[in-house]
Amino acid sequence: MKTITQLYSHKLPQDFYLQEKVGVVAKSLLGKVLVSFFDGQLTAGRIVETEAYNGVMDKASHAWGGRRTHRTETMYAPGGISYVYLCYGIHHLFNVVTNQAEIPHAVLIRGIEPVCGIATMLQRTGKSAFDLTVSRGPGNVSKALGIKTSHGGISLQGKTLFIADDGYSLPKSKIMATPRIGVDYAGEDALLPYRFIVKDNPYVSGTKWPIKKPAKAK
Repeated sequence: MKTITQLYSHKLPQDFYLQEKVGVVAKSLLGKVLVSFFDGQLTAGRIVETEAYNGVMDKASHAWGGRRTHRTETMYAPGGISYVYLCYGIHHLFNVVTNQAEIPHAVLIRGIEPVCGIATMLQRTGKSAFDLTVSRGPGNVSKALGIKTSHGGISLQGKTLFIADDGYSLPKSKIMATPRIGVDYAGEDALLPYRFIVKDNPYVSGTKWPIKKPAKAK
């Protein structure tokens, strides 16, 4: 089992989050390790599913059309911090803010494969035995890792919440792009291939294998 020191020594640098293309960041996050270290409890999982949200020009984004609210203001900060919002009044959804300040790009983490702290994940999710739903789906990701809306705006350069590159190499043949889930309200933008998944991974949410390739991104 990895220690917090080992994982922290491989955290992604700030420059990673400042990249211009949110889709590139979302795709690059596959295979990386999302880590939380709250109250001395280490939990971590390898990222297997992400969704990119392309800011003011993306009808599925909270920042579409330049919308700014108390909740979304975090998205306008320089990349490399967390954006956590409450969905349906129940689920705390963890996103990574990307790009430069005033460009509200974000990547939603939708699925992770547990790496460390499974006993703690079970306790947080109220499960007596391990199953795939522990960390499949964005709400379960946050619950398993103990992430709440109060963790919004945290720098991913700190030790409580960050993403690490532990050297794992994900074959290109395992990476797939599909339309996002649950954004039908976004019209034609709902069809964009902004969801990135690890093919055949059981922790990918809402997927039945095999799946068809979507249309190209605009």
